[in-house]
Amino acid sequence: MNETIAWLMLGSAVVVVGGLGMYALLLWRKVKSRDSFRREEIRRANENCLESLEVIARAMLADQVDLTEGSLRCKVLLEIIDPKLLERPSLRIFAEVHQRTAHLHTHSSRRVLTPLQRLQEDRQRHVVEDELRTGVLDAAHAVIDFKQRWPAGLH
Repeated sequence: MNETIAWLMLGSAVVVVGGLGMYALLLWRKVKSRDSFRREEIRRANENCLESLEVIARAMLADQVDLTEGSLRCKVLLEIIDPKLLERPSLRIFAEVHQRTAHLHTHSSRRVLTPLQRLQEDRQRHVVEDELRTGVLDAAHAVIDFKQRWPAGLH
């Protein structure tokens, strides 16, 4: 192999490696950009959930929303932020309300019930609300406190 061919092959290798390096840099920047975008989306989703949580908690405390409905909504929003939040003693009651009322009909499935069936389900819901009222209202206060301490209160 003569010296010219060796230099051409070396030059070609440098160009190929340089091109691959530039491509890797481009891909790395895309990953960083997507990661940044994802973090921003999570931040915005959490902020939206926190705002909704506060509104629902305040509505529960002002008796503007049924405690069952408010509890179910709080449970879902807390799960979106971090499912482990429902393991906290101050917030666990939302999961309990869900567990105790999961069999009740909602939305369009409730409309197909007879008036007597709806009344029976309303009574069941009221029993749960009466039993857990104090705990649910305490949890509503805990939600407001959690929102005010965000994000430090997350972990």
